[in-house]
Amino acid sequence: MEGQRLDKWLWCARLVKTRSLAAKLIEGGKVRVNGERAPKVSRHVRLGDVGAGRLFVVRVMGEAERRGPATIARSLYEDLTPEAPRSASGDTLIEVHHGKRPTKRDRRRLEAIKSGNA
Repeated sequence: MEGQRLDKWLWCARLVKTRSLAAKLIEGGKVRVNGERAPKVSRHVRLGDVGAGRLFVVRVMGEAERRGPATIARSLYEDLTPEAPRSASGDTLIEVHHGKRPTKRDRRRLEAIKSGNA
């Protein structure tokens, strides 16, 4: 395997919706390959490389010539993303939506955690 362009690989692996979105993320410094910021969209990824974005950490397990079904896309990478932290009751902790007010459900969960009833 000689490699595949990073933007095309992200799109074929269905980690991003469009190839142009992949290019924007790479150019914006949001994608790392083997711990280093990907400098160009045209950077090649190879078998065994570890890629990380805002929401995912994956190991490259293959490449595809074109975008295919999701079942094939999942075989292109191994998901290394850590699980979300869990509370004592087993529920995932509340996600913080920066710049947005908490919903009624979020507020009730926060109140339960503060009172020790979580």
